[in-house]
Amino acid sequence: MTDKAPRELSDKLIVGVVALLALGAILYFALGMPGMDHGANTSMDGMDMSSDSPVHRLVDPAMFATTAADPGAVVINVHIPYEGEIDGTHLFMPFDEIDAAALPSDRGTPLVVYCRSGSMSSTAVVTLAALGYTNIVELDGGMNAWQASGRPLTMSPSAGG
Repeated sequence: MTDKAPRELSDKLIVGVVALLALGAILYFALGMPGMDHGANTSMDGMDMSSDSPVHRLVDPAMFATTAADPGAVVINVHIPYEGEIDGTHLFMPFDEIDAAALPSDRGTPLVVYCRSGSMSSTAVVTLAALGYTNIVELDGGMNAWQASGRPLTMSPSAGG
């Protein structure tokens, strides 16, 4: 046996191991990462953000409209940049710059939150819950879902913030 033969065998072994690892990773993700609880809807800090959470409710446009019409609710558009708003919006506050000073001091006040698609509002909800707010309603699908349900957006800012 020459010195070249063991090296070729070693190279083939390394390639084989890498191929097996890659196949394993592909199968793991293809099977939905078995062993992980995909049904739990929690933030990174473990706070329950599921739609039936006592702190947070993810609602459709009809329920959002009903909740936003509550005279005690504060409706907040957290989408940046500004791309319109739902009529009756009280505050425009970027999702990544939640200003506790601009929010109600009563942590039980209903906060009705939305963005364009739901991504930014979900981040804002985590922040609001961390600030101690206990009644947060989020529009599932954001302004896109609102418009898809036949409801209009207002294109001129009326909200403060």
